[in-house]
Amino acid sequence: MYAQNQMQWVSTLSTRPSLESALKEVVEQAERSLEGPADLGLIFISSAFASEYSRLMPLLAEMLPIPAIVGCGGGGVIGTNQGGVTEEAEGSPAVSLSLARLPGVKVTTFHVSAEQLPDLDSPPDTWVDLLGVPAEEKPQFIILADPFSAKINDLLQGLDYAYQGAPKVGGLAGGDGTRGAALFCNYRLYREGTVGVALSGNIVLETIVAQGCRPIGRPYRVTEGERNILLKLEEQTDDTGSAGAQRSPLESLRELVQTLSEEDRELAQHSLFVGLVSDEFKLRLEPGDFLIRNLLGVDPKVGAIAIGDRVRPGQRIQFHLRDARTSAEDLEILLSRYQLSIEDRGRSRSAGALMFSCLGRGEGLYGEPNFDSRLFGKYFNNIPLSGFFCNGEIGPVGGSTFLHGYTSVFGICRQNSFDS
Repeated sequence: MYAQNQMQWVSTLSTRPSLESALKEVVEQAERSLEGPADLGLIFISSAFASEYSRLMPLLAEMLPIPAIVGCGGGGVIGTNQGGVTEEAEGSPAVSLSLARLPGVKVTTFHVSAEQLPDLDSPPDTWVDLLGVPAEEKPQFIILADPFSAKINDLLQGLDYAYQGAPKVGGLAGGDGTRGAALFCNYRLYREGTVGVALSGNIVLETIVAQGCRPIGRPYRVTEGERNILLKLEEQTDDTGSAGAQRSPLESLRELVQTLSEEDRELAQHSLFVGLVSDEFKLRLEPGDFLIRNLLGVDPKVGAIAIGDRVRPGQRIQFHLRDARTSAEDLEILLSRYQLSIEDRGRSRSAGALMFSCLGRGEGLYGEPNFDSRLFGKYFNNIPLSGFFCNGEIGPVGGSTFLHGYTSVFGICRQNSFDS
């Protein structure tokens, strides 16, 4: 039996092809597993059900009336099936439902449209008024957004400004490519904007952001750049930050590629990225210290390289490669590091976790199903896991929140205290 003031979290999954049958299965499974009433529900539905998105909330309201529920459609969904196994259901009809009992936690759901977003130079109180959650409550956020209409980068920047240090995780919803995305909040369907939930009080949301890349060569310092274009780089020759010669980015890259193994040279033809260093004061860099961005193009005439983010002189970068082996190793390093960190802090009562994974990962990347979720379970097999495959993943790097690609973001919830 659970203590009355102990957090509970259950995850369920159904792959039945009938929406009614799938909903009935996950609701019955969740209610059997949860002791007492739920304070929050999280529901994710695969795009195979896209034509029935409008039916989801009315059906669920009849089966499961709870105070707060948010969710969205996705390219695939993640949850625990009837056999008690966490499954990543990709490309097939599936519904994932999680229920949480959160004693001592204030739960605030919201929907905001792009038109409601304040200007980025507005005071923090403007953002606080938008969500109705005071900053002094130290909320933690789960955010689900439409890829096309949400102005998600503005939203994340504004929330970081108003709620500094508050963890924020989530992803961009998916549809079937014709009907658009589907967002759900308190039994209503939205086709645009952002839905989410703010959690404050007796809860801690901790994050793991696995971007699936490994660095190659040495870091460089940007000596000349404009908007998202690298114009001049200076190689950092050792861990003290000592500098080498300045070169054009393309020249530096060509020189680097010549030092790679044949396998990595082949990989660089199609899986080359740029990592922006998130902590300018850290000399010895590790996995998780980079914000990974796409390499968009080159200008052979001047040797410039365009990337998928703004750059500034003085910033450090490092080229990266990505493949299935690297993605697996990166995630394992981060999971192991997180496991050690909670052991160092003493007894921890993790209740549940969410996984927001890129559509470019999963079976298409690894060649086998359930890879990231199974690796998570290797370290935390007693934590219920649910989530969905996203068109973009939301998670923090270096104290700021970003929209990522090809990433798996985990949000792990535990009680803030150990009272039982």
